[in-house]
Amino acid sequence: MNLEMLLLRHGETEWSLSGQHTGRTDLPLLPSGRAQAEALRPLLASLSFAQVLSSPLKRARDTAELAGLKQVRIDDDLREWDYGEDEGLTTPQILAKRPGWRFWDEGCPGGETPAQVGARCDRVLEQIRGMTGGSGGLVAIVAHGHLLRVLIARWLGLPPGAGRYWVLTPASMSRLGHEHGQPVIVGLNRTTA
Repeated sequence: MNLEMLLLRHGETEWSLSGQHTGRTDLPLLPSGRAQAEALRPLLASLSFAQVLSSPLKRARDTAELAGLKQVRIDDDLREWDYGEDEGLTTPQILAKRPGWRFWDEGCPGGETPAQVGARCDRVLEQIRGMTGGSGGLVAIVAHGHLLRVLIARWLGLPPGAGRYWVLTPASMSRLGHEHGQPVIVGLNRTTA
């Protein structure tokens, strides 16, 4: 199969800079985040996409638009992790409430578990395989840090919690593909900076 995916994390927001967990809160891009997204445009201009998918949240949709992506299809399964009671908190604030907390194993109270986010990512991957009819092509996905980390894990056949092993910075690009018929990471966390 020749299916490849280009994963784009949205540009900077106020909470991505402060380290606050930003799941369902629909924050706009900062001016720096808008500039980051615009800087992606020349890197994407020569690429032809079979499909372009985005999270419905404004920070992802605006990143797609500023990066020059066209015919963007919104997919609710690409929303960021639901952090429940931990929405808007930093990791040190959460650890002060719940010492020993392990995000990638437990998720967040009142929010989603890693398995639930993994199930959403599995639906996205299945849908992409169906959209391309097995013929492959390049699919762009514009979404969020933790969600995309789980998507990478599921692409590789790993449990959702394996997303703990890589980092995706704002406005980064990662590419997933195949080598010798096996799913691989072709490139990870590339930025224009």
